[in-house]
Amino acid sequence: MSTELEPQSPPGASPPPRPLPAHAVPEGAVAWTGEKMEAWARTRPPLWVPARTRPLHLLAVVPGGLIVGFWLANFVELPAALAALVPLQLVWTLVRPEVVRFSAPVLMLLLAWYGGSHDVPTLVGGVAATLTWAMAEIRLSKRRLQRQWASVAAEGVTATVPDEVGPLRRGRFLMGFGCLLTVVAVAVLSSVSGWDVATDRHEITLVGWFVVGWGLTSLLSGWLGRRRAAALRGAPVPVLRVLVRDGADGDAEVFAADDVDALRPLFTVATEEWYDDADEEDEVEDEQRDAGEERDAFLDAVEGVDDDDDQPGPLREAVLYGVPHDGAEIVIVSATEAAEETEAAEAAEGNEGGTSAELVVESSSGPVRPLSDRTVRHRAAAQRARAKRHTVQEELRATAVTESRARLGDEPVSVRRWRAGWADWSAALFMIVTMAAVGLYPDGLWQYVLGGVLGVLGVLTLPQMLTWRITADRSGLWLSGWGRPQHVAWDDLTTVRCAGAVLTVDSRRASFPVWSVRAERWRWLERKLRLVHPYERTAAEITAMWRDPALRPEGEYQGRRLPLWPLSVVLAVGWVAVLVLVP
Repeated sequence: MSTELEPQSPPGASPPPRPLPAHAVPEGAVAWTGEKMEAWARTRPPLWVPARTRPLHLLAVVPGGLIVGFWLANFVELPAALAALVPLQLVWTLVRPEVVRFSAPVLMLLLAWYGGSHDVPTLVGGVAATLTWAMAEIRLSKRRLQRQWASVAAEGVTATVPDEVGPLRRGRFLMGFGCLLTVVAVAVLSSVSGWDVATDRHEITLVGWFVVGWGLTSLLSGWLGRRRAAALRGAPVPVLRVLVRDGADGDAEVFAADDVDALRPLFTVATEEWYDDADEEDEVEDEQRDAGEERDAFLDAVEGVDDDDDQPGPLREAVLYGVPHDGAEIVIVSATEAAEETEAAEAAEGNEGGTSAELVVESSSGPVRPLSDRTVRHRAAAQRARAKRHTVQEELRATAVTESRARLGDEPVSVRRWRAGWADWSAALFMIVTMAAVGLYPDGLWQYVLGGVLGVLGVLTLPQMLTWRITADRSGLWLSGWGRPQHVAWDDLTTVRCAGAVLTVDSRRASFPVWSVRAERWRWLERKLRLVHPYERTAAEITAMWRDPALRPEGEYQGRRLPLWPLSVVLAVGWVAVLVLVP
């Protein structure tokens, strides 16, 4: 549940949704409630039809699909370019069901042509093609019903998307990424044709055609998303009044207009807000600052790391532009999250006749994904468990703050230092062992390809993990980096935070990149043994000195440490030697 409760709300009651100004609601807009909303919710696909895809789902199905493709290529003698359709069929089932209705019959025809009626690989491939075809058709039929019920719920009321939605940006990344993947894969396929090693050529040819298909799939996804987003801006579209909030995972959660207790989200959608030209420089700066946080969030999503700090935002009134259904693009106009911002905006509205400052206009940066009843129950249970863990974690942080202030106040020192410790070294050791086990396992060309990729990852990650250091003096903080240490004055600090497995330090200076380090955490063990993670203690001590000048060191940092790049060179040379010398 949200931690931002209104003071006037009674204990145990949910705060009222943030109100949306009347001028932001199109005339005649209908609240999405009642039987029409329930009819839309009943059109969700069955549980065995995949409708919500996560990166882990793709990472799970792709290796299995490639194994089946190798099997068909070796036993049925299916050409590599055609065998690549098997893993691509699984990918399309998850992300592009529109393609499956055409690819499934083609794949079945190819299996019947090249394979025998009693070949096990042919039978397995045929069953998989039939099952994926059925899943895709069910999902597409439910999508059509959702469009119909949403259109009926709007009762014919349409409106033009506000100008604050900004220019069309949807699909640019996917289209560029797809083109890059396709070009690289075609180049690899062209070079493979001249190799002499038949086995390696056969395997890499299949993988190359799979990457070509993945690139074309990304290109198609970007084009479809862009086309659907452009349709919202071309003419008036149906509108519905709903409630919305920012979920713990960052996506927007949309509720029925009368679900003021946020009991049953209808669907989730990734959204982004556009800033005008006056804020363009700030937007670029924010994108640069968020690059490290996005990287850490992606790693947390892949590794399954739970950040107990993430809590859903407050519920807000909103207007939804577009017809919501599985895979749709929409625009959401909602009230701001902060109550004080809304009150200030209302005062300005009374003086100036209404402005857009109190509104949040967001366009979808990903497709709409409906929530099944089971998913809602799991999310609710996870949220309750997260709230309990958050309470315990806050107690440990309070302990860290108390101990830190006591330690800092014991006696004045010239400078204070924090450096990599057991948490970082254990994470680095685990990473090194994993890299060695995975990178040295294959034979032949694959050992150098996979070992090279893992080596680049290790060279860019391990030096910071092993030797990071923060030094505090009376002027501010000195942070280790690839070059000379970065300096942040106390007055320029904006963020000192331990979120999940990441310790982050940020500054208000535009030239300062976000500084962060990460180490693995076992929160259940920390809570059970009442242990305070070193990152939590470091963040608490730095924050105490930041807020209380009396606790800051009295001297100046005079030392100079070596940058990280020499260690990176040593690690790179050592890894290359291992790849060359190990048989």
